Amino acid sequence: MKLFIKFDFNAVCNAVLKDCLDALGLKYEILNFGEVAFLEKVPDHKYEEFVAALAPYGIEIVEDHKRILVQKIKDAIIDMVYNSDTEVHVKSSVYLSEKLEHSYGYLSNLFSEVTYTSVENFIILQKIEYTKQLIINENKSLTEIAFQLNYSSVAHLSTQFKNTTGITPSAFQRIIAKRREENN
Repeated sequence: MKLFIKFDFNAVCNAVLKDCLDALGLKYEILNFGEVAFLEKVPDHKYEEFVAALAPYGIEIVEDHKRILVQKIKDAIIDMVYNSDTEVHVKSSVYLSEKLEHSYGYLSNLFSEVTYTSVENFIILQKIEYTKQLIINENKSLTEIAFQLNYSSVAHLSTQFKNTTGITPSAFQRIIAKRREENN
C-alpha cells in the first residue's frame, strides 16, 4: 500500500524544534519560521546536544550573517509560495523587499553570491514542487494552480514545469492518475 502525505513545512519544522528543545529542557520562544530565541543562557554542552538532535532532520544552525539573510530569503519564498494566506498576487521582488527590509537588488545579489543560483530560479523550483503537491494531493486543475501561484497563464506554468521536470504538467497528472489506478 502506498500513501500520499500532505504536510506543512512550517508546522513540521516547528514541531521538530519544539520536541528537541523540550527534550533538552531549554527555555525558548519560537519567533518566526526558522528562528528561536533562548530565554536563558544555554550551556555549551546543551547547545551541542541541540545541534546534534537537529542533524538527523537535516536542520542546521546558521551562524554566518550572509547565510542567515539567505535563509530568511528562502523562508520568505517558501512562505510566499506555500501559504495561501500570503498575498501571492504581488511581485516577488516587492514581497521580499518589504518582508526583509532590504532592496531587492541587494537580496538578489547576496542570494546569488551564497547559493550560486538566482532568487528567480529558487522561486520557480518552489512553485514547481508545490504544483506537484497540488496535483497529487488536492487534484487541482492547472488553471486553479496557475492562478493560485500567480502565473500569467497556464501556458507559462506548463513551460516552467516542463523546463524544470522534463515533462508537462498534463503528463505528470496522467502518471499520477495511472499510479492511483494501479494501487487501487
